[in-house]
Amino acid sequence: MAMNVIADAPHAGEGADPGKSFRRLMAAAARILATGDQPARAVFLARALNALADVAPTLGQRSLEQVAHAPSDYAALLHALQDPGTLAAWRRQDPLADARLRGVQARARLLAAEGGAFTGEQVAALLGISRQAVDKRRRAGKLLAVQTGRRGYIYPAWQFDARALGGVLPGLELVLADLGVRGPWTRLSWFLTRDVRLGGARPLDALRRGRIDAVRAAAAAYGEQGAA
Repeated sequence: MAMNVIADAPHAGEGADPGKSFRRLMAAAARILATGDQPARAVFLARALNALADVAPTLGQRSLEQVAHAPSDYAALLHALQDPGTLAAWRRQDPLADARLRGVQARARLLAAEGGAFTGEQVAALLGISRQAVDKRRRAGKLLAVQTGRRGYIYPAWQFDARALGGVLPGLELVLADLGVRGPWTRLSWFLTRDVRLGGARPLDALRRGRIDAVRAAAAAYGEQGAA
């Protein structure tokens, strides 16, 4: 059930069909025009398209093939951003380009780790509750979620355990309450990062082994550090 947004990727041999490629481009352009009905959104789309117009000529054949066969539209964009020509153009306009790209890559890795992520609808089906109940648990800090634009919130898959009472990893709610840090990305990263307070284990792994008290103590200490 892990979230996996698959692009309408080209089929074998499609790259050799200029007509089909052009129709795909026109369809994408039509989608963009249809969503630019608000001034602020239109400004964003114009700037994004201008950036893409700068990027496209810098991509070599190998990069273009990687982008064309990426597993999702988002992965295609990430591939393009990592191209040396793209990075060079980006650096000329933004001295923090490398740091920003590393941040994007880090977040992508966090979301892909340990089974990916679920949408709110998928969590509702998994737990046998309503979407509103899922939102209520998230707002109460009982589920970990990160916001991802129009798709709203998505929930790391590793926090769910079909074998556990309530379908959630035992001790998770207590640890989230003890963690104390406000940023959801910081919380997500903490669960997946080795912690010296846990003998070098990741909090997620320690929690899976039933070391709830130890993980709670590590979370409380980290929360105090983050609040300092």
